[in-house]
Amino acid sequence: MKIVFMGTPDFALPTLRALYASPHEIQAVVTQPDRPKGRGRVLQVSPIKQYAVANGLQVVQPEKASAPEFIDRLRALQPDLIVVIAYGQILKEPLLQVPKYFCMNIHASLLPKYRGAAPINWVLIQGEKETGVTTMKMDVGLDTGDILLRRKVTIGPADTAQTLHDTLAAAGAGLTLETLDRLAQNALQPIPQNDAESSYAAKLKKEDGWIRWDQPADAIQNRVRGLEPWPGAYGFLQGQRLRLCRVETAAGTAADQPGTVVRVSDYGIEVGTTEGRLIVTELQPEGKKRMSAGSFLLGHAITVGAMFETAPQPKIN
Repeated sequence: MKIVFMGTPDFALPTLRALYASPHEIQAVVTQPDRPKGRGRVLQVSPIKQYAVANGLQVVQPEKASAPEFIDRLRALQPDLIVVIAYGQILKEPLLQVPKYFCMNIHASLLPKYRGAAPINWVLIQGEKETGVTTMKMDVGLDTGDILLRRKVTIGPADTAQTLHDTLAAAGAGLTLETLDRLAQNALQPIPQNDAESSYAAKLKKEDGWIRWDQPADAIQNRVRGLEPWPGAYGFLQGQRLRLCRVETAAGTAADQPGTVVRVSDYGIEVGTTEGRLIVTELQPEGKKRMSAGSFLLGHAITVGAMFETAPQPKIN
């Protein structure tokens, strides 16, 4: 099958590798343009471009995927299928009409749940025990196309957004090949999504990492897991910005006050919440490396009764 691949970050890499190793023909790899990043504003090449160049694949980097000249270029290739995974631009109808069959997207959730930009983060934040990947026939909506196949993945208690990202990236590669095999056998039965069962996983911002302590310890722990490694959960204690890298929960007492340090030991800093305690076992002071709570306490006098500043209530528009 002749395929045009569209993707940008490392989440898309296992799928591109799997397609490259398969009998399918990759006609072109479309990825976002190189962008300046960091203090030096050095042009950064996407992981997908790096892999494509290293393996002699044709790379195309349009500023806009809706540009007529780009669409004409793809149309000239006469692809059977366009495979899209974390590309970074919304595809419009003229591009969706290019391939012989359709444009297929790999989404990191069990659609219709968690449509949108950050499904991996939000399944953890919401305390889900199961997620997965979905292949779908793309339409002009945001993750609203007909479902082709789904593959479930169990979320472990120690999973973070990073570990779940890696698991789902690998699962997406396998599901892509299975979907292509079913397509070749004319054995796919697209299923329309039920909008009534849908939910939305909004893109995260840096300020979403600021922890609010007026909630149960379990909910805060889920948020820390869902924000690791980016944007990272953090709080302000005794004038310091501390990133909360690893946390646990424990039973609390009626006297515990949300955001207040109730116990300090080499193992961790215990903080009161509305239900239970959060134990911060690993943290990262601003401008320093990640460290254990014990290492942090060697150089910082954190006292019982000290209070974390709580994040402001979200604005209601």
